[in-house]
Amino acid sequence: MQSHQLNLDAYADRVGFKGKLEPTFAVLDELALRHVCSIPFENLDILLGKPIKLDLASLEEQLVANKRGGYCFQQNGLMLGVLSQIGFDVTPLSGRVRLGVERDFLPPRTHLFLSVKLDGEEWIFDAGVGSASLTSIIQLHSRAEQPTRHETRRIVEEDGRFFHQIRSGDHWMDVYEFTGEEMPEIDRQVANWWTSTSKDAKFAKSLMASRALPTGDRIGILNNQLTTRRGGEVMSSSTIQSAQQLLEILRVQFDLSFPPETRFGTTEMPFPTS
Repeated sequence: MQSHQLNLDAYADRVGFKGKLEPTFAVLDELALRHVCSIPFENLDILLGKPIKLDLASLEEQLVANKRGGYCFQQNGLMLGVLSQIGFDVTPLSGRVRLGVERDFLPPRTHLFLSVKLDGEEWIFDAGVGSASLTSIIQLHSRAEQPTRHETRRIVEEDGRFFHQIRSGDHWMDVYEFTGEEMPEIDRQVANWWTSTSKDAKFAKSLMASRALPTGDRIGILNNQLTTRRGGEVMSSSTIQSAQQLLEILRVQFDLSFPPETRFGTTEMPFPTS
């Protein structure tokens, strides 16, 4: 039993959910969409030098009360608490993110996603894998193609490993690999420590933000590039010219507000950060 009791009404208001929060397929699938459309994926606190806290009270304060976003340990950590309190049977699982990573390289096991048992099936709920975050739940054990509200997904098994893949145009792209191993709290704490503090971790090197739109598009920032995509197609792309413009885009497009003097500490930005 989780020690901190969440304010589920406040969470529902944060993501725009109307109705009764109960452990049903319809609620789980709708939360998958509303969460990713409402709470952006972002790593901005790491670039500001702030610690990333994973206790449930801190996650609720950050993502709900303070209307910020976060990455997998924050997004899916909060949802582990939300779904459990609603009454779902939820298990945290570990994975290795493979977006942009070749198969001959072994990335660290630093991804948290959720398995939810419901009506004799296991479903993947994942609000924390950036521009590939799920907007519909998908079956863990199915090997068929699974359409979602944004892209088509599938789970493939190769040499005892499972790969969550996304269709991008006419080809399949790995999102992450997993074995089905549970990721208990201590493992999440260790992986989060490396992810948020190591200079070798990707979140220390680049500015990232992404958000799904109900239209089927996704908007994202990677350093100074703002992009809108629909599936594998780039709908628009532009270069962010200044720190002030970045803050305005974060406010308008991602609902993330920062003081005007805020500068993010990544060396990848082509305009002054201090």
